Amino acid sequence: MHEHRIAPRFLASSALSLLGNSVAGVALPLILLATTGDALAAGTLALICAVPQMLIGIAGGAALDRFNRRDISILSDLVSATSVALIPVVDALWGLNFWWFVVLGLMGAVGDVPGMTARDALLPAVAKRDGTDLQRFMGLSQSIDSLVAVVGPALAALFIGMVGGVPSLWFTAALSTLAALVTCTLPRAVGAVGQRADTTTATEQKRGLVAAAADALRTGVRVLLRTDGVLTTSTLLTFGIVMVMGSFQGLVLPVHFTQNGHPELLGYVLSAMSLGLLVSSLAYTALAPRLSRRSWYALSLVGMAAGVAVLGALPSFPVMLAGAILLGVSAGPASALLGFFMFDRIPEASRGSALGTQNSLMLAAAPVAVFATSAAVTAFGEAAAALGLVGCWLAITALALAARSMRTLDESTSTKETAEHDNREADPTL
Repeated sequence: MHEHRIAPRFLASSALSLLGNSVAGVALPLILLATTGDALAAGTLALICAVPQMLIGIAGGAALDRFNRRDISILSDLVSATSVALIPVVDALWGLNFWWFVVLGLMGAVGDVPGMTARDALLPAVAKRDGTDLQRFMGLSQSIDSLVAVVGPALAALFIGMVGGVPSLWFTAALSTLAALVTCTLPRAVGAVGQRADTTTATEQKRGLVAAAADALRTGVRVLLRTDGVLTTSTLLTFGIVMVMGSFQGLVLPVHFTQNGHPELLGYVLSAMSLGLLVSSLAYTALAPRLSRRSWYALSLVGMAAGVAVLGALPSFPVMLAGAILLGVSAGPASALLGFFMFDRIPEASRGSALGTQNSLMLAAAPVAVFATSAAVTAFGEAAAALGLVGCWLAITALALAARSMRTLDESTSTKETAEHDNREADPTL
């Protein structure tokens, strides 16, 4: 019955949370640059927060395989809202400085990292609850996320231009709060962990969180990197995308537009990229059967390389918009395929550990890349740093295309049963 469908509420909650994160993702780097006036400070902040963020993510992944995932999602959004709301409060009372960004950044990670993993872990359960095909539901989810990602940076640019960077964060806090409220309307049963976790929860709860987190990390690494070649390559490619694009979005482009006196233009470039991703996601959903998975994969990676090359040249604003659209349009098929491989091939009982490990390792890898880029910007300027990122992306593209496991994507079938068997052999408690 329609009144029992929970997918619309899940998608609305995810969209609200992502919209808030989109605004914050544009505003925070600009606020930090305006506060410190130093590109290296942004990289240093990312590096300082890297290890705590990774540990928080691993602990969150362990919690998701032990406790209700819906409840963790709600709590995470509320913590995120509080951490963001404190930034304008601190600025008004004492004034922001580098160490305030460290403290509030770590507080935000307590909410953002487990919350992101919780929504990832909930998605297949929501699709199953409503009897929706997982791949089609993922395509719809990605399309909505892409639409929100178009609106978010543009809205951030509008708010920054109208009221300034710090006041715009009130909007992010309100959206995260609304996301939590919408998630509260989902039945708790949809967030329940799988049968394996249900039968071992009493025993596991007697153990410390550190031990559980260590087990989650071992399980996550095994599932992501040792059970399936496609899953391994997808994971490593996702790391590469996060590192290169995170350095562009979080450092090179903010520095470039700030130095040119138009920081608000960053939001429009990111919106153009998201618009391209939205268009290509919708097109891929409709046209996927027309080409093989390998063809979509190859075309997507080559197009992304061209888009990154345009952005890396730091051209005039209209040309940069065109490059951002090209990058977004090209990224759609690869994004959909990588996401499908992750959800289809990770065993449900280990989903929290695997996704928590993935998100945690990405949170550790991205700050290292941002710090290295900030050092390059300080030493050589943003133009040289941008070209270095282009070179890194071309190398990643070549390796991803040459990977043996990705040459026969259309012959590959889900290895979920094999992975579950391997997990049971590796861990008798599974």
